[in-house]
Amino acid sequence: MTKELKQQFTLKISNANKTQLVVILYEMLLVYIEEAKQAYRNQDKAGFRQEIKRAKGCLHELMASLHFEYALSGNLLQLYAYADKELTRADIRFSLEELVHVEGIMKKLHDAYETVSAQDTSAPIMANTQTVYAGLTYGKNDLTESLADEGSSRGFRI
Repeated sequence: MTKELKQQFTLKISNANKTQLVVILYEMLLVYIEEAKQAYRNQDKAGFRQEIKRAKGCLHELMASLHFEYALSGNLLQLYAYADKELTRADIRFSLEELVHVEGIMKKLHDAYETVSAQDTSAPIMANTQTVYAGLTYGKNDLTESLADEGSSRGFRI
């Protein structure tokens, strides 16, 4: 994952509510799967394994965030466990087939959660973050970020 993409995800996370955080996890998972596919095309076994490990980390976080008071959580857990097994098979076999299969499942779940996320109007979870303004500078193609309230107290509020 590039430095710029990590910064984008960090900014998204700092402004996200609970449902948007799940969407972001799916997006990160899909990025790692895409990077694993690229490593496979380059015959980079170490890179392939590393990206699968990162994808599985996102998958395990999705599993840990399930609320089992809802019936749907049991079904999602089974899907996540299946995807985890498929990622393990892809890793062991150095195979693209299982990876593509998991990617298809996760894209469908991502789209479903993105639809639900659009209806969630709850406030962001992280309330004590800096405001970041981003835009293009005069005539340059670089993205410039400005932080507001740099001197203010940040951290946990009690």
